[in-house]
Amino acid sequence: MTNAAGWLATVDGYCERTGPEYWSEPVNALTNLAFVIAAALVWPRVRGLPMGQAMAVALAVIGVGSWLFHTHANRLTGGLDVAPIIGFILLYVFAATRDFLGARPWVAGGAVLAFVPYAALSVPVFALIPGLGSSAAYAPVPLLIALYATALRHRAPATARGLAIGAGLLVVSLTFRTLDMAVCAAWPLGTHFLWHVLNAILLGWMIEVWRRHAASCLAPMAPRR
Repeated sequence: MTNAAGWLATVDGYCERTGPEYWSEPVNALTNLAFVIAAALVWPRVRGLPMGQAMAVALAVIGVGSWLFHTHANRLTGGLDVAPIIGFILLYVFAATRDFLGARPWVAGGAVLAFVPYAALSVPVFALIPGLGSSAAYAPVPLLIALYATALRHRAPATARGLAIGAGLLVVSLTFRTLDMAVCAAWPLGTHFLWHVLNAILLGWMIEVWRRHAASCLAPMAPRR
C-alpha cells in the first residue's frame, strides 16, 4: 500500500458509520454545523478583539474539519479534524496565560510549548482509566481548565467560575464521546453527535469567558511589551 493510499484508507471509528459512503454518518456530519453557528454567534461579540476573532475563526474551522472527517472518514481528514482542535487549545492557552494570569507574551508562548510535554505525560495516565479509550487524548484539557480556574479563584472569581463551568461541560461532553461505541448495540445512532453539539456550546462559552474578562480587566491596563 502506498503512503497516499494509506492516508485515504477509510476509517470506521464511530457507531453511526455503517460503510464508506459519504453520508454514512449524517447526524455526526450535520451536527458540525453547531460549530459554525457558535462561531457566527460569537463573532459580533468579539468585534475589535483580534484574539477573540482568531478564536472564533478557529471554532468555525473545527466544524469544517470535523465535517470532512465524518463524511470522507479517512486518515487524512482525521488529521484535518484534529488539527483545528489542537490549534484552538493552544490559542486559548496563550490567551489564558497572557490575559487571565497577566503574563508577558513570551511567558504565554512558553505555556503553549509546555502544553506538549504536559499532554505527553498526562495522556498515558488517563489512558489507564478503564473504558476511556481514545477520549484519553482529550482528558488533560478539562484538567488544565480546572487548574486555571483554581489559580484565578481569588484574583478573578467570575472568570474562575466561567472556566469551572467550561471544565464541567467538557467532562460531560467527553462522557458522551466515550459512550459512543459502548451504547451502539442498544442505540445505533451512538452519542458522538452530542460531543459535537456540547463542544460547540463549550467553545463558544470559553470565548465568551475570555471576552468578559477582557472587557472587565484588560481595557484599563496599559499594553504589555
